[in-house]
Amino acid sequence: MPITTDILADGVEALKTALVAERQARQEAEARATGAEAMVAHLKLVIAKLRRERFGPSAERGAKLLDQLELQLEELEASATEDELADKAKSAEAGTIITSFTHKKPVRAPFPEHLPRERVVIPTPTVCPCCGGKLAKLGEDITETLEVVPRQWKVVQTVREKFTCRHCEKITQPPAPFHTIARGRAGASLLAMILCAKYGHHQPLNRQSESFAREGIDLDVSTMADWVGACTANLAPLVELIRSHVLGAARLHGDDTTVPVLTTGKTMTGRVWAYVRDDRPFAGPAPPAALFYYSRNRDGEHPKRHLAGYGGILQADAYGGFNGLYDAKRSPGPITEAACWSHGRRKFFVLADLAKSAPGKKQGSPLALEAVRQIDAIFAIEREINRLPAEQRLAVRTIRIAPLVSELESWMRSERARLSRHADVAKAMDYMLKRWAAFTRFLSDGRICLTNNAAERALRGIAIGRKNWLFAGSDRGGERAASMYTLIATAKLNSIDPQAWLADVLRRIADHPARRLHELLPWNWHSPTAGLAVAA
Repeated sequence: MPITTDILADGVEALKTALVAERQARQEAEARATGAEAMVAHLKLVIAKLRRERFGPSAERGAKLLDQLELQLEELEASATEDELADKAKSAEAGTIITSFTHKKPVRAPFPEHLPRERVVIPTPTVCPCCGGKLAKLGEDITETLEVVPRQWKVVQTVREKFTCRHCEKITQPPAPFHTIARGRAGASLLAMILCAKYGHHQPLNRQSESFAREGIDLDVSTMADWVGACTANLAPLVELIRSHVLGAARLHGDDTTVPVLTTGKTMTGRVWAYVRDDRPFAGPAPPAALFYYSRNRDGEHPKRHLAGYGGILQADAYGGFNGLYDAKRSPGPITEAACWSHGRRKFFVLADLAKSAPGKKQGSPLALEAVRQIDAIFAIEREINRLPAEQRLAVRTIRIAPLVSELESWMRSERARLSRHADVAKAMDYMLKRWAAFTRFLSDGRICLTNNAAERALRGIAIGRKNWLFAGSDRGGERAASMYTLIATAKLNSIDPQAWLADVLRRIADHPARRLHELLPWNWHSPTAGLAVAA
């Protein structure tokens, strides 16, 4: 049968249709393969991140590693000293002189001058041991040894003597002094020790009670809990003064952390909020202070209530609950947002750390490494201008840091355009680029810091203490803890011993004039023992 034109045309059309179908099927297969490869790479990255969170470095794990290294150093030092003394003992027994290696020891610093000195004079002979002649003192050599006196308990008896007049028979007696706690039997120093141990060193009252019992002092937990509640009420005016001082700042650091709270048969997750005033980075004259709040949850209504009348600058992370504070319609006005570069850097650092820990593997990101490098260059200059006046900081930032920030932005926007929106490094870039105005606000105001580390440092003690006290007993307990954290953290920020300060304040606050209450604030307080030392 002869091949006609129609048959040839039909065959060509069929081949075209088959070719198109085959090409489409191949493209779909390639797309599925590419999608599978992308999913595999994504899952590998997720696994690597989870492994890093589980086994990789973190702040707490780093602290544990540091403790382990210090323990190892301690053991090596002890072993070296033990071996050295053993060698000397063997040499003495053998009657020979052996020059052994002596490990270098640090230079001994003198003991603090404020410590009391107890003189122990070794008896000397009354006559010369050689010729029996009379001795005359030439001088003395003093060797100082540090000792400790165990904690001493005592009962203070306050005696009010009564006198009667022989003429009119009227009885005279001094008025009763103010007690730290009304009708209480605890002294100010004991109360300060209990408060600092509970809220400063994270020792629950039941553990303190057990420790006291081993020393022969029976203090029931319920009794100490009554004392804690009474002290919190007595110290509340100081908390209010610190609150007014903190909220009067032009710039605040804000952050929060979780606090387990006991409920019926279980625990719920509450929050502790910290707002820190610290003007020292730009040489501000105002003393630093920290303010803490407690809440049952993390709703945005809480920061709105905490900062209801505030209108300055807030340095914080990108928590959505803060967004209402930045609203232009807010009354009395919007708070100015300043972002934290540590949070932005951290997202890149996680990916960069994976790249360094697993070289040659695809889960690491060279883009993240480059981002960390550029951000670290900004941090390096910022460290040079720490504690300089705001005007000088702004001048240095304008000349040296602004070009680096502009270069970083251009690089991120250029690289972001080439990345999928699902890529982790793209999410890290979006975190900064979507908030770029807040991230670059420090370039126009020398008072703004590069990071929100001040608030994170204030919350660090709570995060560490959670492992000791496990949970707060109630919402009232959380509020009480927030008040005590405010006092103790503020004392520490002003380089004041919280226990010594609280002991003196508790001793004086009951009869201290209300108009002069500011004299008891940490930055206005002077240690009574220091005053006595100066007078002496």
